[in-house]
Amino acid sequence: MDEKYTDIGATTREAMYISKRSRRIITEIVGDRTPEDRIRQRCSIATGDPGVADILRFVKDPINAGLRALDGRAKIFADINMVKEGVVKKGHQCSIITMIGKGDDLAEKEGITRSSAGVMALKNDLSGSIVMIGNAPSALLTLCDLIQSGGVKPALVIGTPVGFVNAAASKELLRSLDVPSISIVGTRGGTPIAVAAMNEMINMYDRS
Repeated sequence: MDEKYTDIGATTREAMYISKRSRRIITEIVGDRTPEDRIRQRCSIATGDPGVADILRFVKDPINAGLRALDGRAKIFADINMVKEGVVKKGHQCSIITMIGKGDDLAEKEGITRSSAGVMALKNDLSGSIVMIGNAPSALLTLCDLIQSGGVKPALVIGTPVGFVNAAASKELLRSLDVPSISIVGTRGGTPIAVAAMNEMINMYDRS
């Protein structure tokens, strides 16, 4: 790994040492040939599992799409607070907005999940944005429905919901759509993977 690599999330000497050492270790396993490899490295480090690199999927040049969105100060939407809080706040000038809680009245009225209702409530703001869904398959399915209907076109979707009900199916559906996306195959996923992918993209972009 390039010794000049800097992790903007590492703010102390020890943190940078750990970050660089982790990168050297995972680079030997994952490789370091493409920008996608940097995302694979970061997600593997975040989970402590090099196997994650093999099940990440990149559709329609998502890294360049994400970098353009960051450069355009696009809004970043996160399905839950945990995802929002994990995104580094420096190196970019994008606002970060949590979707859950924005449509609770709709959730109660329609009997749908709060995550799905949050996506519906914010649907008019999602086109051109970066949407991160790290936990809720129902939110990703709702987003995919909106994309399929032609009403919403995010600049990038990072879809890594986790679990045994609709998680794998929602990510498979995402990969079939005409939208740049980063996702993971199967039931695995979660906040660490979504956040790691986003933070590495911010690290690539860093304008601080």
